[in-house]
Amino acid sequence: MDYYEIGQRIRKYRKGKGLSQEQLAEAVNISVTHMSHIETGNTKLSLPVLHSLAGVLQVACDDLLSGSDDEKTEAMNGIMRVVRECSLPQLKIIAALVQAVRENTPDIQE
Repeated sequence: MDYYEIGQRIRKYRKGKGLSQEQLAEAVNISVTHMSHIETGNTKLSLPVLHSLAGVLQVACDDLLSGSDDEKTEAMNGIMRVVRECSLPQLKIIAALVQAVRENTPDIQE
């Protein structure tokens, strides 16, 4: 596992959100020094910290770990940002719509 690469992905998402290291560290309840060491790969991060970082940055843990920066992942992340704000009845409607679209449209190759 390349902790430097993980740290660089965290930095990329942090900057994309317009957050400073201090703001992100505070949001996940760690020290700024620890946050800096995570981003530079000088320390390993625990699963709870990884989970908290992903939550604050609104990305999947897998995106931080493996760098799934492809267009499909970005589209999924965009959908998830919207879906997180939905009520349970809205989520049920969205699920039914997505299933109907998937079943009734051809698989379009890019």
